[in-house]
Amino acid sequence: MKKLIIATKNKGKVREIKHILKPLKLKIFSLLDLPKLHDVKETGRTFEENAVKKSKTIAKKFKALVLADDSGLEVKALNGRPGVKSARYAGPTPTKIKLCAKLLKEMKDKKDRGARFVCVIAITDTKKMRTVKGVCRGRIILEMKGRYGFGYDPIFVPEGYNKTFAQMPLKIKNMISHRGKALKKAKACLDRIFTS
Repeated sequence: MKKLIIATKNKGKVREIKHILKPLKLKIFSLLDLPKLHDVKETGRTFEENAVKKSKTIAKKFKALVLADDSGLEVKALNGRPGVKSARYAGPTPTKIKLCAKLLKEMKDKKDRGARFVCVIAITDTKKMRTVKGVCRGRIILEMKGRYGFGYDPIFVPEGYNKTFAQMPLKIKNMISHRGKALKKAKACLDRIFTS
């Protein structure tokens, strides 16, 4: 069985990725299984640059098939912030409460609540690399709602819905989220190219 390393220590991301890739015949690991390995620093200016850097770095180190994502929230009224700095927006090791609180404070007097989540996934092995992208549009609400998810999930309501990501079961969120959309493309890519 071919091995796949997910290049993250984010438990929420690992859970979502494993859930969608479960049908593939892959033995899936994450950086949580490799605790001595330091995170690859996200120094890129775009989600794609960060995803590619993480994927290539881990693939080179372990000579393995690697999936890395970089994702974040872009808020229209904040000129696209927090963007690529979404995970570090409220400090180096923020909780979802701190992230949401900071964003809600910045959005206090904003009438336009439009926002979108973006996810870019890079898949790399020793010979080839592919990138895919997923976007989910929605809006920022006025207060945190829901107990599921991570990051900005409690304050983001996707278009066509009246519940936040944090109020949705994982199965529903994965059907419509930015990461879910990107992972469906990544799954097809893995199935067609890397596991053949």
